[in-house]
Amino acid sequence: MYIKKNYSLTTMLSWTRRYIFFFLFVSLIPVILYDILGWKWLHLPWLPISLVGTALAFIIGFKNNASYGRLWEARIIYGGIVNASRLLATMVNDFITNEHAKNKLSEDEFYEIKKIIIHRHIAWMTSLRHSLRTKKPWETSVTNKSDQEYMKQIRVKEYESTLKEELNGYVSDEELNYILNMTSKQNACLNLQSKHFRQLKMDGLIEDFRHMEFKNMIGELFALQGKAERIKNFPYPRQFATLNLYFVWIFIFLLPFGLMNEFDLIGQSLLENHLENNSFNKFIAENFVWLTIPFSIIISWIFFIMERIGDVSENPFEGIGNDVPITTISKGIEIDIREMIGEKKEDIPMPHPIYADTQM
Repeated sequence: MYIKKNYSLTTMLSWTRRYIFFFLFVSLIPVILYDILGWKWLHLPWLPISLVGTALAFIIGFKNNASYGRLWEARIIYGGIVNASRLLATMVNDFITNEHAKNKLSEDEFYEIKKIIIHRHIAWMTSLRHSLRTKKPWETSVTNKSDQEYMKQIRVKEYESTLKEELNGYVSDEELNYILNMTSKQNACLNLQSKHFRQLKMDGLIEDFRHMEFKNMIGELFALQGKAERIKNFPYPRQFATLNLYFVWIFIFLLPFGLMNEFDLIGQSLLENHLENNSFNKFIAENFVWLTIPFSIIISWIFFIMERIGDVSENPFEGIGNDVPITTISKGIEIDIREMIGEKKEDIPMPHPIYADTQM
């Protein structure tokens, strides 16, 4: 996953600019009615609104905590895939020998076996990546225009290339057809690995203990795959996410009605302090209520941006800037394990481009 720019304050403002314009509209209308049309009754006491804001801060904090937990768990899962992949490469190097072989193999023949297993493992990671990038209806980039606009700045390899294109060269044509015809492509890859290990045992290239260790590794990869799929296929509970969003909007709509009278009282207090002798100060005091607009926008934006950060963090495999960079991690694993079995440098792909200021 490649990101073109740093996720700075400017980017955040651009990301939420549609909502900022709406906050301006929401705060402008009540002030016009209150100050220009003279509807002085059009205000609410600040205390209950502040209580709503306090409760909302706790609710948003709870959601962001849960969203970060999903994101961090996803990173831990891929950390496990990194470790398991390197261990698999070590096992492939050390466990497959002529010690119990029925027919002795040459070093070149051993290298071909290792290469097939490692490349098939890369095919598993690739299939898992494509599965995790599949769009789900609850993911924000499916419906949110701001997220869709931001996605234009990000190159996601899984959306640019098909699985068939990426698997080409890593598995044989027969295995490729088998994988593509299965519902779960990643399961198919592990199934092929398991059959291959069984054949190695039958040929005497690995004995019972080593075969059991390879089977345990298959089990570990299935477990890591299942954990990633659980996060992908089970969203943050919609009842929490939806109610939280409703509460944010209720607070945003109430906010200017609570601020107007407070700023108006401050303006009246300034007038009472003999500011009428200074025309500029008098103008500021008489129009102090209009400060409701910028303060409403700022407070609304703070609450809303925290809500949006929780939204875009809860689906860590979606493909936007907050996600776990599974494409880059997988490419790093591929380079490591191919080097470990002794592939030539010129045959190993380069790492994905990394920009210094890429994190959202």
